[in-house]
Amino acid sequence: MSKEEKLEKIRHSLSHIMAMAVLKKFPGAKLGIGPTIDNGFYYDFLLPDKMSDSDLPKLEKEMKKIISQNIEFTKSVVSREESIKKVDDQNFKVELIKELPENEEISFYQSGEFSDLCAGPHVSQSKEINPKAFKLTHLAGAYWRGDEKNQMLTRIYGVAFDNEKDLEAHLKMLEEAKERDHRKLGKELDLFTFSDIVGKGLPLWTAKGATIRRELENFIVNEELKRGYQHVYTPDIAKVDLYKKSGHYPYYKDSMYSPISVDDEEFMLRPMSCPHHFELYSSKPKSYRDLPMRIAELAKLYRYEQSGELTGLIRVRSFCLADAHIICADIDQAKQEVAGALDLIEFVAQTFGLEFGKDFSYRLSLGNRQDDKKYYKDDKAWDDAENVLRQVLKNMKRDFVEAEDEASFYGPKIDIQMRNVLGKEDTAFTVQYDFVMPERFNLTYTDKNNEEKKAIVIHRSSVGALERVVAFLLEHYAGNMPLWLSPVQTKIITVGESHIDFANKLAQDFRENNIRVEVDSFSETVGNKIRKATQEKIPYTLVIGDKEMDSDKLSVRVRGKKDLLNIDKEKFIEQTKTNIKNRSLEL
Repeated sequence: MSKEEKLEKIRHSLSHIMAMAVLKKFPGAKLGIGPTIDNGFYYDFLLPDKMSDSDLPKLEKEMKKIISQNIEFTKSVVSREESIKKVDDQNFKVELIKELPENEEISFYQSGEFSDLCAGPHVSQSKEINPKAFKLTHLAGAYWRGDEKNQMLTRIYGVAFDNEKDLEAHLKMLEEAKERDHRKLGKELDLFTFSDIVGKGLPLWTAKGATIRRELENFIVNEELKRGYQHVYTPDIAKVDLYKKSGHYPYYKDSMYSPISVDDEEFMLRPMSCPHHFELYSSKPKSYRDLPMRIAELAKLYRYEQSGELTGLIRVRSFCLADAHIICADIDQAKQEVAGALDLIEFVAQTFGLEFGKDFSYRLSLGNRQDDKKYYKDDKAWDDAENVLRQVLKNMKRDFVEAEDEASFYGPKIDIQMRNVLGKEDTAFTVQYDFVMPERFNLTYTDKNNEEKKAIVIHRSSVGALERVVAFLLEHYAGNMPLWLSPVQTKIITVGESHIDFANKLAQDFRENNIRVEVDSFSETVGNKIRKATQEKIPYTLVIGDKEMDSDKLSVRVRGKKDLLNIDKEKFIEQTKTNIKNRSLEL
């Protein structure tokens, strides 16, 4: 048995043991589901009384007591009728059983006096669980089956390993991750906020947060222009007919905002920009000489995410995607453009200081040929498209994994998988091969023989959603943003009133050289001002007093360094400008 299989059994068994402990405290609790997750497990309960995080140590103690009894886990397979009788007082379990396919095995696991609907796997006996290698971490609210129309349940999370050393290392990582949480940093650094009256999942960017976003926008737009992309603007709203034509409407209807009726027509906020770009392409005839055509946009998009899934800037309802659609003449051109898109992605990652294999990886997401409801039915097109993506990755000599049933409905894709500070892997953005939209939008061009041909489309993003990339970078850098992304690059601190005019003149010199600067001339001690600048994670801090006014040099506190930097003003300005221009990761 592999270590992963062993941990899966331990974590699954602990979720049942946690349910036993909860039922001892709340005999009338209703049970939801209790699966394993990365590094641990959770269980959802409808409790007759409130619980808080302060109750978790007592719950842990009860779980350890149950483990010490060395209870056995035994599986039994029962009929549908018998299974419903076994859980007739547990409405959530009854609902799950009734929705199981007729031919699916229904099994229960007995552990002591507790029996739960479950497919397993579990340990044979609780002595296989190290009672010192698990910990309950926190509570959260969770709608039953993730639907906010359903009841809100209490979800209890735990982490578990097979030894104490791994648990301690993981708990240490969790503590560090709390400090790096972009929601915490965003508040401390005054970057963004949310307002209930504006709406859930709709971030409001402060001037400082907007500076980071603007720098990212300028960076990616300028780089894409260098690489032959045409940047465009298209509306944030369109007729529902557009998304019916693209086929997105039936697939994404539940995550779209409801249509708005205007002048007997239905419009909706756009959840994607591809149909808009296709209409742009089709606005006039194209020849093979126009291809490849790389249409890019910083597109504002809107998706209805359920309340329970909203997470800071990572999961929002309004976001800006660095989006592009490349119209290609044939498979060879498509192959070149996929390679070019991945080259751009790797250039962006390198600029951020991210390493392939450590911080991000590639996943080739394939379709399911048997599922023609979810996937467009054209086996040859799927074969060709998957082979193109596979070949590009092989030519790049990049390791990748293949994942069945993860493609888009219109074609396979290469997913760029990012690892966050918890080591969790998420799909940040994709490069997708599309053979469906050219048919639906009649995306054609005339070839060398003046014959009309169907084009191929490559969908891609270079940095993904700006909201999500800001969240990722805040956590990756622990808020210590590189100089070029820092909202305030230099802070000038005055000792007294007599130094304010000098400090303001120095600040103006910086501004004229496009260095972002603030002057702190408040009536506080210099020590307090320096502490604030440190908390704000300012790259460079200068204190201006009598000594500094009489000197030709600047004394600069560099973020993260103990020794002061004594440097000529002009030299400091030139070095700072060079570091900003080169997007240096070092100060």
